[in-house]
Amino acid sequence: MTSEWERGVDEGASPRHPFRLWLARRRATIERHPRLRLAYLVALAVVGITIVLVGIVLIPLPGPGWLIVFLGFAVLGTEFAVARRFNAFLRRMLGRATAWWQRRRAARAAARSSSRSGTASRA
Repeated sequence: MTSEWERGVDEGASPRHPFRLWLARRRATIERHPRLRLAYLVALAVVGITIVLVGIVLIPLPGPGWLIVFLGFAVLGTEFAVARRFNAFLRRMLGRATAWWQRRRAARAAARSSSRSGTASRA
């Protein structure tokens, strides 16, 4: 079963896949027409910013708020270099925050276990 799945992924990633060829033709059409390119960029910006704003609203709520923010910046990053750089910055900051949180939890767990063993040895 895994080999079928891997084969399907490989076929989808192939530049000769029919869907990728269709996308390449659409992209070439957009690049040939300046007004169409502008409309594409505006539509992409509106969709990407909307996704980012929805993600920001969802951050304090339970659910995938940050994931949606990253998805929005990934959409924007397909055409805008600033969004790609900002997404990389967000990933670095999230990685640092996660590492800090894990170190903090490990230190608290170590402090808790040492205090338990200290009270157990006194008894």
